[in-house]
Amino acid sequence: MLQKLSISNYALIDNLEISFDKGLNILTGETGAGKSIILGALSLILGQRAESRYFFNQQKKCVIEGTFRIADFHLKDFFEDNDLDYEAETVLRREISADGKSRAFVNDTPVNLNAMKLLGERLIDIHSQHATLEINDPLFQLLVVDSVAKHPGLLSNYQTKFRAYKKAAAKLQQLIEDSDKAKADLDYYQFQFDELEKAGLSADEQETLEQELYALNNAEEIKRNLLGANYLMQDSEAAALSQLKEAAHQLGLLTKFNPQIEELQERLNSSIIELKDIANEIENIEQRTHTDEARAAEVNERLSLIYNLQKKHRVSTNPELLQLQDELSEKIQQAVFGDEAIEKLQQQLTADKKDLEQLAAQLTAGRQKAIPTIEAEVLSSLAEMGMANSALKIELSPLTESGRNSPSGGLGDNGSDAVRFLFSANKGHALAEMSKVASGGELSRLMLSIKSLIAKNTALPTIIFDEIDTGVSGEVANKVGQIMEQLADNLQVITITHLPQIASKGQSHYFVYKDDGADTTRTRIKQLSKDERVQEVAKMLSGDKMGESALQNARELLNA
Repeated sequence: MLQKLSISNYALIDNLEISFDKGLNILTGETGAGKSIILGALSLILGQRAESRYFFNQQKKCVIEGTFRIADFHLKDFFEDNDLDYEAETVLRREISADGKSRAFVNDTPVNLNAMKLLGERLIDIHSQHATLEINDPLFQLLVVDSVAKHPGLLSNYQTKFRAYKKAAAKLQQLIEDSDKAKADLDYYQFQFDELEKAGLSADEQETLEQELYALNNAEEIKRNLLGANYLMQDSEAAALSQLKEAAHQLGLLTKFNPQIEELQERLNSSIIELKDIANEIENIEQRTHTDEARAAEVNERLSLIYNLQKKHRVSTNPELLQLQDELSEKIQQAVFGDEAIEKLQQQLTADKKDLEQLAAQLTAGRQKAIPTIEAEVLSSLAEMGMANSALKIELSPLTESGRNSPSGGLGDNGSDAVRFLFSANKGHALAEMSKVASGGELSRLMLSIKSLIAKNTALPTIIFDEIDTGVSGEVANKVGQIMEQLADNLQVITITHLPQIASKGQSHYFVYKDDGADTTRTRIKQLSKDERVQEVAKMLSGDKMGESALQNARELLNA
């Protein structure tokens, strides 16, 4: 339910705050006082687009904030799916700057406008006498039937299994397409795979071969420089090792004079050993280095094979070629053994569809049983509201045959049924779709009857009725008010009305008015006390010049 609505800098509103009760909340006021402005502001936190030209002060931003108690509406999954913190008392806030930029928040977490709209639709249902789209929506009509059928567990089970079934059917279709393509390309895949397998590639082979070829192509230069290094270290007259040995000998003659010199001699001897090892390794490498044209040609040939394969398959490394080889192997396996996986999945889908058909049949049976109750209760409610000659017929039929060509043929997201509400508001008129045979006022009363019926059987969001009582008066208006009062036993109802019969039914009554200041007109709202309600209802009965009879009539209405 909507607990509190705060509006800042919107249209004729500078700052306004309203706290609503859980039952029937009444909003009244003169035409043009700002009742629709309040609804317009509320629509902003329900995801509607905003325009800065409607600001009270063009230099300030507009802020709309609504506090909702949502514990009864099973919305935790929505919050998890949208990565939002779930709070039993949730705050929706919308900020629009003077340049038109908009920001939306749910519990202080930024969200996109679509997410706010989806959440708002599950919290508030605004209905006006011109809002006929919902009542003609097949999904809404099916919701009406299902709410009275009272099979939420069965429907949820069906929907979960149907989503899994559609996912598996899509997987089957993809498997079939992949298998057909794999079979068509099998020879080509096999040729490519055989070519790569025959090459016997390894991941680090290319780098190793390139280093070896570089060494073979430069063998003479390598050998020459190794010989030169070895000559300087141990073969020349002034060889480095000979010089260092002599230096160590000279230090040895001095150790008796200074202990530190002995340490230096030991360090020098260690260096001589290391340098001698280096010289021997240089000599060994030099002896192994030689020109081998046959090996160079062999390495060249191997590298050419690798380069050609990489160019052919548009890759640059051996690991990529090996990955391609694995992928080709999978495609070959799919072409050879794909039919087995397809057949297995087809068998599973057949079993799953049979299970779904059984669940759908149970849903159909529950709906067929509920339809007479819906027809009778709606018509009874309409008769109370002055539409005694109305007729309502609910048709339940199988989903269209065109759907049976798909893997889930004959089954839909909500079972195997299509529903259609046919209505006539007047005696002797043929039944037809409701939007074609009912006026705005008649549709409003029809929607009120239907929403009342749903509210008895399931949790609905807050309902706001925006002057849907247009075109009714007298006892009919009183009956409309009674039905709203009954509806408010199960959910929060907020209604904007000009009828005293309805205004008198509310648990809380709010009066919207204009405050004309010296320079600016502002929209204000206040919750009326008991005495103020008597005055307001009396004014609605007789106008500004209300007498004692109007006041007495108002008291009677409020005490009824």
